[in-house]
Amino acid sequence: MNSYLNKNRPLVYCPGCTHEKITKGLDIAFSKLNFDADKTVIVTDIGCSGLFDTFFNVHALHGVHGRALTYASGLKLADPELNVIVTMGDGGLGIGGAHVLAACRRNLDITLIILNNFNFGMTGGQYSSTTPTDAVVGSEFLNQAEIPLDICAIADSAGASYIDRCSGINSDLPDKIIAAVNHKGFSIIETLGMCTGRYTKKNKLTPKVIDQIIADLPERAGIVKKNQRPEYGERYRALSKQRTKFPEAVIIDKQIDLKNYQQQQVVILGSAGMRIVTAGDIVCYAGLCAGMNVSMKNDYNITVLRGQSVSEILISPDKIGYPGIESPTVVLALSDEGVQRRKKIFSSLQKETFVLKEKSVAIPNTCANVVEIDFKELKIKKQDWALASLGVIAKHKKAINIDMLTYALKSRFNETVHKMAMETINKIFNHD
Repeated sequence: MNSYLNKNRPLVYCPGCTHEKITKGLDIAFSKLNFDADKTVIVTDIGCSGLFDTFFNVHALHGVHGRALTYASGLKLADPELNVIVTMGDGGLGIGGAHVLAACRRNLDITLIILNNFNFGMTGGQYSSTTPTDAVVGSEFLNQAEIPLDICAIADSAGASYIDRCSGINSDLPDKIIAAVNHKGFSIIETLGMCTGRYTKKNKLTPKVIDQIIADLPERAGIVKKNQRPEYGERYRALSKQRTKFPEAVIIDKQIDLKNYQQQQVVILGSAGMRIVTAGDIVCYAGLCAGMNVSMKNDYNITVLRGQSVSEILISPDKIGYPGIESPTVVLALSDEGVQRRKKIFSSLQKETFVLKEKSVAIPNTCANVVEIDFKELKIKKQDWALASLGVIAKHKKAINIDMLTYALKSRFNETVHKMAMETINKIFNHD
């Protein structure tokens, strides 16, 4: 193919904009590479560089600002045969910098062309992550308070295996693009250019100045030896083939027939370290053993080992469209932290609601049926209170029964843990 440019979409850059030279240079590179247009995709985001996807007769994906590399990674992993080219401005570079770092570390076979014209040209000439400190831009003094980043140096330290930098008007740009594309791994080319619509109106920037900027920076000319390693996609597929054993899906067949079972809403109020989420799992397993539909929502501190831990479980003979708890039928109050987290529910509990309260826990006034138990007296460790409370509700036939609980424990735990769990449950059933 002589040209991949879309004749129905002529280039619309400002006169003198370097983006036009880069667009044509990319077209020449495509022609020399003789790419299959149907196996080539240009991925862009917002800005003048985001126009690239409309100018070529290849596949295109246009996304939100700074996120082009995330889409490109998905495309390349989904179809390793694709030729994936990403064009990104210095605006997208700053906004999506974390994605650039991830791409460098990952080394997926993608080529990133950064069109650095030192400002947000499309939106008014504001400063970007590459704007020189002494430049005059449309965001007043903000660039004077920061230093511009050197993306090539950053890419080097982040693990990019191919890095190049050049002027966007260089005659050898097509060959530089070809070399980057042919590299097996993540390649990045920073092209420096002029934004004639904004930047050069207030700043002296000519081809000679650009050449001098490049000369003053560390040379970047292709392969980074210290970062050479297998291409990510190939490595990923090779590692995945070595995996021959995978966790088996848990299948819980219906074991128990329940007559006239009504939806149950169980709320377990505990604290970190009490295995509240595990107890919620067990209640769900108990419902599944009886052929019911179940759902569970958990609430716990991001610190994990301190604070409340709450589990809300629905057990229903009907499909569950909304997993929220609206009218609890069972409440297990096992810690002050958990009670404080859901203290508002107690005033709205119904008389028939079964509330199990550990003796040491204070709860707000409620008209519900409150049963108090002293787990310490039974010599049950605090981390087993949630499990023991399931024994209590099974004993009272609230939400679950002993057969459901027994099946659930057997399904949830291995033989050793199941034996210990049953010892705790037996303490409850042997207690008057």
